[in-house]
Amino acid sequence: MDDHSHEPDPDKRVTAPMQAFGSREVGIGAAVTLVGLLLAYAVPFLATF
Repeated sequence: MDDHSHEPDPDKRVTAPMQAFGSREVGIGAAVTLVGLLLAYAVPFLATF
């Protein structure tokens, strides 16, 4: 078996799905989603006129 002693303790490792997030991060995500949807759908739709 390989010795992976250079890796951090898996019990202390924190991954993104386990991290807490607040309303600020939710707002940023919603704003990014809105801008993406506008760029993907609204701008091409309005360019057809």
